[in-house]
Parts: sequence; structure tokens; C-alpha cells
Amino acid sequence: MAEYLPLEIPEDGKLVHNITRFARALRAAGVPVGAGRLIGAIHAVQATGFSDQRDFYWCLHACFVSKPEQRATFHQVFRLFWRDPRYLEHMMAMMLPAVRGVQEERTAKSAEKRAAEALLDGVSRDVPDVGEEGESEIEIDASLTMSAEERLRSLDFEQMSVAEMAEAKRMLARLTLPVKPMQSRRTQADARGRVLDWRRTMRDAMRQGGEVQALAVKKRRVRWPNLVVICDISGSMSQYSRAVLHFLHAVANQKGAGWSKVYGFTFGTRLTNITRHLATRDVDAALAAAGSEAQDWEGGTRIGACLHRFNRDWSRRVLGQGAVVLLITDGLDRDDADALGREMERLHLSARRLIWLNPLLRWGGFAPKARGIAAMLPHVDSFRAGHNIASLEALALAISSPDDVGEKARLMAMLSGGAVPNEL
Repeated sequence: MAEYLPLEIPEDGKLVHNITRFARALRAAGVPVGAGRLIGAIHAVQATGFSDQRDFYWCLHACFVSKPEQRATFHQVFRLFWRDPRYLEHMMAMMLPAVRGVQEERTAKSAEKRAAEALLDGVSRDVPDVGEEGESEIEIDASLTMSAEERLRSLDFEQMSVAEMAEAKRMLARLTLPVKPMQSRRTQADARGRVLDWRRTMRDAMRQGGEVQALAVKKRRVRWPNLVVICDISGSMSQYSRAVLHFLHAVANQKGAGWSKVYGFTFGTRLTNITRHLATRDVDAALAAAGSEAQDWEGGTRIGACLHRFNRDWSRRVLGQGAVVLLITDGLDRDDADALGREMERLHLSARRLIWLNPLLRWGGFAPKARGIAAMLPHVDSFRAGHNIASLEALALAISSPDDVGEKARLMAMLSGGAVPNEL
């Protein structure tokens, strides 16, 4: 835990009242805190005391946090509520446009916006009066400003507030992922076809006493490929995997998109088939059912073992029709890199196209340093970012263009030439 200013609580302070307000802020930020946990936290603080700042932090952490994904939210709410003496000023800076002397030039950390919204509930967000002295006129070129929806398209899923994520889910539900049909080897009769059908011509001639009266023609049939999505739901991919699964549900229930069938798989420490849940029309019910079946949600990661099971149990069933595979993972795996490379190679050979979406590509200095990423990268057709709505919209271009490789060529040059920068 990071170092903060000493925690000072007056002897006549309203500690119980403040813990209650803190619990309400956690609940508003998305952490389910009920009356039972609140009473337990008050008794725990009474038993352990609050003279030591670390003991106080971990005492409340043990009472209010029950899942790994709640840790970041708890940490930010605790920092803003208890530790930072200017927490209201910082929160106002995050929620308002730039105000001189208030907003810091930095990117909001994970769950910081949700914590700020929870603690600012009911607080006026008017821009503070900076006084007449030194007042400067600010001119804004409206032609260069972005709409709220345009800004949301480029915002990282991990940095979205609760309201922004809700709006992002509505935008994801409207996205489309069209695909072009594939030419089949099979043919069908067609009066405008360009291929002579000698078999049918001879058959018709036999009915006319052997006289050929017309040449039968045919054309090649078209068929639609399958879409197979294999999504990482480990702790490091939590916020991204939820957004991707919303997008996958919209694609699976969209009529006329062109996909023959959409298959969905999740993996963390084990592989789970969630295809049947995607057929549920209500997205919340579908993801709730998928989450209850995937018991390894927001746990560890075993990419190689999960891909091995997919290749062994599901590859022949879902990849036999020239399927396009979307692999969504950050590639951070501690298993054997050689085994992971073999499973990726087998998956690549079984699919018509293998596209890897990695949210780590949002960093400009990303380099394939991790062994898992270096083992997986040579066996994909396209390597692209997958951290915001705009990156998911760009998927249509990657799928429709067979020559699209994304960032693979640049990163493969780093691997082969050894020109890997020091920063990630």
C-alpha cells in the first residue's frame, strides 16, 4: 500500500458516522456494502483500534472487500475519503473541465472516477470563482471539440466511471461486425452462371433422345463463416472482458450480419463454453448466466492449458467452416511458453483468420517483452488493440481486409532485431 499522510482522528470525532458515510460511498461506487458488513466493520474497528493507519486500512478492507475486482475501487474511495486532505478539490478537478490551479495533468487511475462520483453525490459541481485578479479570457474553438459520444469512443474501458460504462454498453449494443461471404467449392444451378454444367447438360440431352438443345450453367455457392471469440476473464482483463462480452452478445443477436454462427468461450484457469447463454435476448441475463457458469472469473490465467483444451475438445466442432477467431487477452501467462506457442500454432492452422486483441497496446511504448506475448505473436494474422469502443469498431476493417496485420509487423521486427525499448 502506498504511503499517505498520518491519519488524525480527534477524540470527540464521529467515527461511527464517518464509517457509515464511507460505506455509502463504497456502495455508490459499485461495491455491494450492506448493513451487516457496516455493523461488522464498526465492531472490527472497535476491537482493533484505529491508532495505526495500516491496521485501520486493512481492517475496513477485510470487512468491505469480498472480490478481487473491488480492491481498486476500495483503495481509491479510501484514499479520497480518509487520507487526502484536498480530496474534494481533486475530485472536483476530475469531474469538471480544466480549472486553473485545480486540475492536475495526469490520467485518472483505475476506479478513480467511480470513487469521485460516489463521493461527489449531491455536491455542487459549479466552477469555483477564481476572482477578478489575474483573470484571463479563455477562447474555445467549438469546431475542435468532441461530442460526449466521440470522447467516449476513445476512452479506455478501465478509466470509465459507472455512468460512462453504462453509456458505453449502450453504444456497444449498436455496433455491427459485418463479414463478406466465402466462395464455396460446391455449385448450384443458375441461369446466369458462368460455369458449364456438363453433367446436367448430358442428363437433359438423354431425355431428348441424345440431342443437346441447351447448355446448362451453374455458379459457385457462397457460405458464411463462423465467428469464434475466446475471451480472457482473468483479474487483469476484468473490465475489458465485460465490455467485449457485451459487444459479442450484440453481434450474436444481430440479424443480417452475415455470420453463420457465433461461438463464445471464456478462460482464466479453465475453458468455459458460453455460446448457449449468448442466445438470451437480454444482455444482463445472458452475462449473469455466463458469469455463474464461468467459476474462474477474475482469477488467475493459464492461457496455454485453456488453448490446449479448446484445440482438443472444440476445434473440430467450431472451426471446420473457415471460422474467424478473435482472441482477447493481454498475453500475460506464467505457464510454459513453448507449450503456449505450440497451442497457438495449432489454433492458427485450424482457423481461417486469427485476430488477437490486446488492451496493452493502448500504451505507446508497448513491446513484446513477456514470454507469453513473444510466444503467441508469430502465430496470429493480425494484432490489434482492444481497450476502447473505437478499437472494437476497427475490427470490421481487420476482418474484411485479409492483408490487415495491425501492429504485428512492427512488433515482430522488435523480436527479430532485438530492438525492444526499456519501457513497456
